[in-house]
Amino acid sequence: MKTAFLFPGQGSQYAGMGKSLADNFVSARQCFEQADDALGFALSRMCFEGPEDDLRLTENTQPALVAVSVAAWTVLSAEIEQPDFVAGHSLGEYSALVAADSLDFADALRTVRKRGRYMQEAVPPGAGAMAALLKLPAGKLDEILAEAAQGEVVTTANLNSPDQIVIAGNRGAVERAMELAKAVGAKRAVPLPVSAPFHCPLMEPAQQRLRADLDAVEFRDLRVPLVNNWQAAEVLKGSEAREGLYQQVPNPVRWTESMERLAASGVERWFEVGAGSVLAGLLRTIVPGSKCISFGEAKDIEKLR
Repeated sequence: MKTAFLFPGQGSQYAGMGKSLADNFVSARQCFEQADDALGFALSRMCFEGPEDDLRLTENTQPALVAVSVAAWTVLSAEIEQPDFVAGHSLGEYSALVAADSLDFADALRTVRKRGRYMQEAVPPGAGAMAALLKLPAGKLDEILAEAAQGEVVTTANLNSPDQIVIAGNRGAVERAMELAKAVGAKRAVPLPVSAPFHCPLMEPAQQRLRADLDAVEFRDLRVPLVNNWQAAEVLKGSEAREGLYQQVPNPVRWTESMERLAASGVERWFEVGAGSVLAGLLRTIVPGSKCISFGEAKDIEKLR
């Protein structure tokens, strides 16, 4: 029976995350101390206390979620053996690479803080949007996006599950795509409360700015394989891990394919490592019958025992 550790991305954050881990486990407390030192401000206090408005700022959200995931991973790793695979949803790929011993924790924190700032600044406030299309009939996505574009950008951003596709781009084009999706039978089309249109071509300026930061960081070869977002492919070389982080910025997160690949590789034990339980919910629709333990609070240790 093989094991995969899954690391969540943006949208899983909440005020209070990580506090119970830091209060109950020395290794988790040390992670938050390292995060504060690496960034030069009290990230831990923002995670533990909020306010929500500060935590929602992309340049804060991204390092906060990495810190919570790595803190949870240190506790989980003391309880069970090393996983056979790791994967992370968007931002979560940085946490996964820390767990695979490819990327230093401090480097990951500093890089994702810049990543968040670059992504926020790539598109003027209010100009972009994202939306989730729920239970869109098969074969309709491409024609909807083509018809909605009208000279603007709207593309697939996240292939999250068979029932959930996220689109991103210019606000007008995204709104037109939402109406078209409902017209062809989508159960719902829901605008997402995000500050920028992630994982679409409008993020190319952010991608170019991030290149120098990724090139300045050491990426070691991985101890366990990562299934990445960009290609839904297994990665073991540090150079491949770096390129995947670069390419994921303007390209869709191929989460459904990634989970299917892990299941086909024999994974039967799944752990969501960090804040929330978003990935566990997606996994239930991608791999029917799968059981995923969400591990992000001190009380979750009882699920293991």
